[in-house]
Amino acid sequence: MRQSGNPADWAEALLAQRPGLTLRRDEPMARHTTFRIGGPADVFVDAAEPEDAAAVARACHACGAPLAVIGNGSNLLVRDGGIRGVVLRMGRGIARCRVQGDTLHAQAGLTLAAAAKATAQAGLAGLTFAEGIPGTVGGAVAMNAGAYGGDMAQIVRSVDAVDARGNIHTLPVDALAYGYRRSMLLDGGWIVTAARFALTPGDTQALLAQMRQNAAQRRAKQPLQCPSAGSAFKRPAGHFAAKLIDDAGLKGLRVGGAQVSPLHAGFIVSDGKATAADVLALLALVRQRVLAHSGVALEPEIRILGED
Repeated sequence: MRQSGNPADWAEALLAQRPGLTLRRDEPMARHTTFRIGGPADVFVDAAEPEDAAAVARACHACGAPLAVIGNGSNLLVRDGGIRGVVLRMGRGIARCRVQGDTLHAQAGLTLAAAAKATAQAGLAGLTFAEGIPGTVGGAVAMNAGAYGGDMAQIVRSVDAVDARGNIHTLPVDALAYGYRRSMLLDGGWIVTAARFALTPGDTQALLAQMRQNAAQRRAKQPLQCPSAGSAFKRPAGHFAAKLIDDAGLKGLRVGGAQVSPLHAGFIVSDGKATAADVLALLALVRQRVLAHSGVALEPEIRILGED
């Protein structure tokens, strides 16, 4: 069901709040997710500077437009009917960073790969685990992304974020209530605009070598050449999702154009023709069969937005 209001009115309210905004109507979300899947967003806004996020939040709050925030769409599945409301992308327009002492100051749209490289080249350790995570700083900080034994909670010092009413805050790490793949930012619909990371001195060549090793392991073990949204399921306590799926004999299981990767059972990939309905049906089938086989209830890690 459509929300109250009209996309044309929402677009007008956004431009009244921030005349220089770059926005598009009926934007196909398949262009903005690594799954390459998704129907149109009513109104799509590209943030060109951090202040755009506050302006968009204020306008949406005032006119009642639903607001969804994305980065580079690497952990996202948009349903085939698209997204009713406004989508704000925190991407390439706000992707600057600087290193000051042992601290990385990074805007939300910076990719984790770029952040890891910048800190390694500056001789700072702590972010090498993030080199291969296909996301941006904003999304990673909000969801406490992690890999290879590291996560954002270990290194975030403070975050600049916008609340639902468009107010700007600087929050210390203790206020973020970090847990496994969650934080109060994610739970409360906050928009991360920048973050500061506390790092430690390290050897540049050793850090770059570790990053190359991590990248090689990912290329060997993960289906990076196929459209996907990364790990499909969160890690259950005491288990690994990929092993549970593999043990249930589900590698290669297919629904339409969506498939459990034959290379890594933790990934659901598209053959280029998958619909969101295919992916959702496969997610449900995997959860059902893993529960029947092992008694473990898997929880999707992929963020799902939109309507059928």
